[in-house]
This record gives sequence, C-alpha cells and structure tokens, in this order.
Amino acid sequence: MFNKILLASDGSEHAIEAARKAGELAQKGNRPLVTIVYVVDIETSKSDVISSHSLTEVHMIRNQRMKETQEVLEKMDVLSEIIVLKGNPGAEIVKKANKEEYEVVVIGSRGLNALQEMVLGSVSHRVAKGANCPVLIVK
Repeated sequence: MFNKILLASDGSEHAIEAARKAGELAQKGNRPLVTIVYVVDIETSKSDVISSHSLTEVHMIRNQRMKETQEVLEKMDVLSEIIVLKGNPGAEIVKKANKEEYEVVVIGSRGLNALQEMVLGSVSHRVAKGANCPVLIVK
C-alpha cells in the first residue's frame, strides 16, 4: 500500500494511536521504514526547560516519548527511525513531508498541548492543509 510513511509524534496518547495506525499501513506495504518525526516547538521549549530541573531532564523526557512510539512499531515488526526537528511543528512536518515526497503522513488528532491547539489551531489541521500527500488523522 504505502512504502514511504511519515509518522508525526509528540509522545501523546493520540500519537501512540497514530503509531499503531502507521504500523498497520506499513504491514500492508513492502516492509517500509516508518520515519517518526518529532518537532521541538521553539515557542514551548524554553518553558519546558524552566519547568524542569535541567536541559538533560528535558531531553530524557523527549527521548522516552519517542521510545514509546518506536516500541509500538517494533512490537508490530515494523522498522522505524526517529528524526528530531526544531521549529513550528505544523510547518516543519509539512516541509519534511513535501520535500521528501512521503506517500502518507500519519498524525494524532491532538497533541500534548491542548491550550495551544485551541489558540493557534491544531497541528494536524495545518498538516492536512499543507501536505501534498494524504494525511491520516487518528483519534
């Protein structure tokens, strides 16, 4: 089915569900590599550091979130890699998807920051509008 899958993840509950769906799509393809993209939002990264004890702790939390996402795919026998980007999540995911011509983007309907979604509009909505390929938004 799809052989070039981009999975946008922030480690949230919806992102874990999106990982399961990306795994199902991958299982129907010819053993594709699922690229997990995590975007460090410049707007919230400063407050993350301030609210934690150290920058190292912030990195450990982010790595744990991505590890959980990757483990979902590993349990499904799906190969994956993790890419970390910095910037506006919606814009960076769209840029990656379009530049590298992914066949599908899989993304959770909501992320970790509900307030930001209400004020700025959801990342998944921005990706759906901007990506040149199908976007599967998972609840």
